[in-house]
Amino acid sequence: MSETQESFFTRGNLFLIAVVTLGVILPGVARWYLGNAGYTNLGMIVFALGYAGMVFIVWFGWIRPLDITGPKEQNP
Repeated sequence: MSETQESFFTRGNLFLIAVVTLGVILPGVARWYLGNAGYTNLGMIVFALGYAGMVFIVWFGWIRPLDITGPKEQNP
């Protein structure tokens, strides 16, 4: 079997995994520390902004450039 398989762990996929992971973990840790320090509302704002920023980066970098269109009509 000499089939070549492309690795799932390409540079783009690894970067996407890192962005998603850091977009959830870092704001979550910051929210936890702020909550323990008594700044619960500020922690919730930090988490929401961090998560929203991650969603925007994923949309802008990976989803927006996709060409999601149907087949073009062909006139007979």
